[in-house]
Amino acid sequence: MKENSTNRPTIKTAAYDSRTTPGLKALWSGRTERKAFLQYWVIENIQNGVDLTLFYGMKLLTADMCSALGARLGLFAMPRWHKGAIKKARSNLARLLPSTPEGERESLMKRNWKNQGRLMTEFSVVMRMAADHRRVERIGTQHLADAASKGPVILVGLHLGNWELITSIVTGLGIIPGISYEPPRGRARRWIADRVRLQAGSNLLPPGRTGARPMLKRLRDGGVVSVFCDEGYKGKIRGPFFGRPPHLDGNLALVARLARHTHASICPVYTIRSGDSARFRFYALPPIELPEGNASDAQMMEDVLLLNSVIEPVIRDHLDQWYFLDNAL
Repeated sequence: MKENSTNRPTIKTAAYDSRTTPGLKALWSGRTERKAFLQYWVIENIQNGVDLTLFYGMKLLTADMCSALGARLGLFAMPRWHKGAIKKARSNLARLLPSTPEGERESLMKRNWKNQGRLMTEFSVVMRMAADHRRVERIGTQHLADAASKGPVILVGLHLGNWELITSIVTGLGIIPGISYEPPRGRARRWIADRVRLQAGSNLLPPGRTGARPMLKRLRDGGVVSVFCDEGYKGKIRGPFFGRPPHLDGNLALVARLARHTHASICPVYTIRSGDSARFRFYALPPIELPEGNASDAQMMEDVLLLNSVIEPVIRDHLDQWYFLDNAL
């Protein structure tokens, strides 16, 4: 890997666009500007109001009731308003599970709809769920404690089950991660996501390219960062590879580069939903040991293949709970 003149590593990450808030003068600046103003201040604020009302209203429910409501909403909404996503999910399942009967693949996809619905409503009660050790079984947490006691740590998260539980469990061990993530487009949804993650005890880092340097600094200071290495970027699955040629454009490569330059431990973490319920198992796997080598692109390719070999089997085993099943392969 090439380094720049300040001896800092070049880290490739995704770029996320930031929106400009339309001012009042946009109403008199032309049709396009007026449309943008009405979209931002009127149409989107109606959705923001609905999102906030649901978020706080569902806090009045028990965790089981809140989650069950989400499952019903998922089954209702997906076939009506997400037909393109369903087409992609069917195509992916046919490709990933060619020997599985079509009926079983359809059942798996519907379980995925329910999990996505549960995930959305569980934002209202995720802190309650994380605090209940009877609801979330912890497996392998000693791996995290041991790694954090020795130096910097990169948590490799997966979008399975309800991954919002991960931060609360990790911070409960006294490990405070810095998180860089792709924010939801809706302003209320972004506020809700940020609020939940801050309440869980994480430190929020800027998304995309602007977050790479803070992550590097945090690791060099002996800290912890969290990076999700299964990705749906602009509607396409960037990781895992699922038999496709490996590449260095996603978070698998980002983790490898960060680890090479900071000697950080790489610890995979994820949650799995237990059946059709609001109960979970949290897993922390043993740290992934990168082989001896440098930070060249050739070595990075070997590193991402190693990381992929750990996370891909987990996702294949739980496609019904994988958030990016309906992105394009």
